[in-house]
Amino acid sequence: MTDAYKKRRMYIFLLVLVICSGAAFQGWRTLLNNFAVEVAGLDGLGMGVVQSVREVPGFLALLAIYMILIVSEHRLAALSVVVLGLGVALTGLMPSLGGLVFTTLLMSFGFHYYETMNQSLTLQYFDRTEAPVVMARLRSITALTNISVGAAIYFLAKGLGYTEMFALLGGVAVAAGLWGLTRDPSRADLPPQLKKMTFRSRYWLYYALTFLSGARRQIFTVFAVFLLVTKFGYTIQQVTILFVCNNVINYFANPIIGRSINKFGERPVLTVEYSALALIFLGYAFTESPLLAAGLYILDNIVFNFAIAIKTFYQKIADPQDIASGMAVGFTINHIAAVVVPVTGGLIWMADYKLVFLVAVGLSLASLALAQLVTKQIRAREQG
Repeated sequence: MTDAYKKRRMYIFLLVLVICSGAAFQGWRTLLNNFAVEVAGLDGLGMGVVQSVREVPGFLALLAIYMILIVSEHRLAALSVVVLGLGVALTGLMPSLGGLVFTTLLMSFGFHYYETMNQSLTLQYFDRTEAPVVMARLRSITALTNISVGAAIYFLAKGLGYTEMFALLGGVAVAAGLWGLTRDPSRADLPPQLKKMTFRSRYWLYYALTFLSGARRQIFTVFAVFLLVTKFGYTIQQVTILFVCNNVINYFANPIIGRSINKFGERPVLTVEYSALALIFLGYAFTESPLLAAGLYILDNIVFNFAIAIKTFYQKIADPQDIASGMAVGFTINHIAAVVVPVTGGLIWMADYKLVFLVAVGLSLASLALAQLVTKQIRAREQG
């Protein structure tokens, strides 16, 4: 069995799970804000609570290291997709704050544990040149999946209720996860992963960039679409069209981002990301135009994909046996602030929504300053 064939097996395994978990998660994201407002009757604070709960499993992603003591990484990835699907499928049956908290928690455990394993397997099975391209390609495929999901929801929403749509989307993920449990794309010739938490001082820049990314990402994830719905009155069809446009662009942009990391390196890519994000969040705070707000959201999504460079930066400075632990620790660090930001942001939102986005500007500028140290750390690692 050739090395290329072994890599292809893992790529196909990840591809199937990425497509189906992405379909369920994107459908959940597309429907959630309108479902929460129109059916569950949630306000800004209620949405903040739900989104904070969504990040608790991310904070607990470090436990994935201990779970792979009893189940292999690829099987944990498949099982996590099953759990994700169940959470999405049950969402429409529980239109209340308590119900959304429960289903969101279930969905999120599946999503975050799958993402931890997905990133770990990608960095282990593909080398430094291949990893950014593979990560970008999988994101591109996810964007294509999201386009299909958006188009499906646009038409299904005319004849189906929220309950049926959530159930259908969740069922796709459950089926894919069950398929994944019957596959074995693993290989025994790779460095064995440390099955314990590993914090190393020389990874501090990776930890810092990941922490700031988590806080900033939550402001975007929780409040960008909420701004479109509450301030500008976007309907579910309009939000869906926006998601489709966004993913059409991302389908073509992601491969370019992956190649750019190989061509220019992590520091220039991250510099572009954080500079652009500072301007985008300023736009959210002060725009009065629904079209400009939508454009900022699309730009936000494109720039968000530049964060691949944080993962490939870690791959270049980490010991091979630290990859799985690093991804789990990274997810946990990413979600330390994320557990707090949605509720805190919800309270700030009720005073003045602009302040929420101005905080994100500050986080982007802090990340921009730290990103200038990336190349120095990579060179230090290469020099021993």
